[in-house]
Amino acid sequence: MTHIVIVEDNPAIAEMLLFHMKEQHYQTSHFADGELARQFLLTQDYNLVVLDIMLPSCNGLDICKELRQKNPAIPVLLLTALDSEIDRVIGLELGADDYLTKPFSMRECLARIKALLRRSQLSLANTGRPSPEEHKTLLIDELSINASSRVVSLDNKRIELTAREFDLLLHLAQHRGRVYSRSQLLDSIWGYSHDGYEHTINTHINRLRNKLKRTKNQTDFIETVWGIGYKFSDIDKNREGEK
Repeated sequence: MTHIVIVEDNPAIAEMLLFHMKEQHYQTSHFADGELARQFLLTQDYNLVVLDIMLPSCNGLDICKELRQKNPAIPVLLLTALDSEIDRVIGLELGADDYLTKPFSMRECLARIKALLRRSQLSLANTGRPSPEEHKTLLIDELSINASSRVVSLDNKRIELTAREFDLLLHLAQHRGRVYSRSQLLDSIWGYSHDGYEHTINTHINRLRNKLKRTKNQTDFIETVWGIGYKFSDIDKNREGEK
């Protein structure tokens, strides 16, 4: 059974979330205290976290950062106040996969949760029994992307990515040279496209760029196409291939 952890100190919101999670036949654990939630999240097994930012005793952003360092693959959905854009951006930079602003509709919340779980389950399935095509490793200028093991390395050094970061990188790399708008990337990687959420893409792209920085040259694997979106760089064909 899918296990979802809800970390929310507002009783009305927590009750609403728990009710609808039960209707979807999800197993749930609920914490209203940040420190208790942190202890559980770092020691137990579960499939997804719905995490409020403003919590007693421990900030949700701190929990997100620590959780992401321990387990990059667990989907994290942040809940934020409507006027706290800076918190949303920081949360995404710390590794959250998505966010919802309060107040939110349960229909949208469930859609986000299902999209995150679907992507996470697909990743596990690919890791377990990859198809012949998925066995291929993309090699692009010393950047290695293995779709089956979901391992990325650059200059023979492994790079730790969240599930969303990996999906975004693989999608762009598999279609290198093609320009994608933020809306198209939201639809392809997150499974939805909504106005106002484009900076989710910006934040993930920035994180990817930081993780793909190199010391020996200035290769920029992901390029900004101003006024449109992003693309994977058309790096010299002589330096890339597949095995």
